[in-house]
Amino acid sequence: MRLWASVFKRAVILAGGQGKRLKPYTVVLPKPLVPIDQYPILEIVIRQLVKHGFTHITMAVNHMAEIIKAFFGDGSRWKVKIDYSMEDKPLSTMGPLKLIGNLPENFLVMNGDILTTLNYAEFYDFHCNQNSVFTIAATQRVHEMEYGVLEVDEFSRLSGFNEKPSVKYNVSMGIYMANRSILEHIPLNTPYGFDNLMYDFLKYKKTVNILPFDGLWFDIGRPDDYFQAAEAFSGIKNEILGE
Repeated sequence: MRLWASVFKRAVILAGGQGKRLKPYTVVLPKPLVPIDQYPILEIVIRQLVKHGFTHITMAVNHMAEIIKAFFGDGSRWKVKIDYSMEDKPLSTMGPLKLIGNLPENFLVMNGDILTTLNYAEFYDFHCNQNSVFTIAATQRVHEMEYGVLEVDEFSRLSGFNEKPSVKYNVSMGIYMANRSILEHIPLNTPYGFDNLMYDFLKYKKTVNILPFDGLWFDIGRPDDYFQAAEAFSGIKNEILGE
C-alpha cells in the first residue's frame, strides 16, 4: 500500500453560497463566517486541514467574497497558503472547480460549513491508495416517519402496517476527494452540481468509492445542525483543533 501522508496536500473549499437557510444570521455575514463558539466555522475547517497536513487551500467564493477574503487573507495567520477562485455567477458545487487551473492530480473538495471529527489526512490517503476517481465521505442518517405506513397489495387491500417507521440511509457529508480527471465532465462557466457529477459517473460507469464515517458531523447550513454543532463544539474542541 502506498502512503501519501507526507506529500503536498491541496484542498478546495466551496465558500460561495448565500446561506439562505441560516437567515437572519447570513444577512450581514457570509455563511462560512457564522460563528461556532469564538471561531467562524470556516476558520475551524482551516485549522483542521492545517493540522492534517494540508499546505494550500483555494476558496471558491462568490457571495460576500470580499468579506471572506478580508478575514482570511493569504492564510499566513494559520501558516497555510490561501488563494481564491472568484465566480462571476453561482456555479453550484462542482462548477467552480473548472475555474481553478493548477489543481494537482488528487485534491480534497469540501463545503465550507462542515463541523466534523473526520480525519482529513486519513481520508486523503484512503482515496489515493484506492487510485479512485472520486471518493465520498458518507454518514448515516435516520428519517423518522410521522405517519403510519400502509402496505397495499395489487388489489388495493391492506397487506401490512408499520407505525411511524424509521429509515436509515447514507448521505454525503459534503466532503470529497477528487482526481483531476473529473474536470472532463464539468462544463466551463455553467452551473454543475454534485448531483450532475453523480449522474455522469453512473452514466459512464465510473468507479466511485464511499468512505463510511460514524463520527460527529454537522452541516451548519441547516438551522437544526447549526444549533447542535454550537452546543457540541465545546466538548470536541480539543479533538478537532488539537488545542
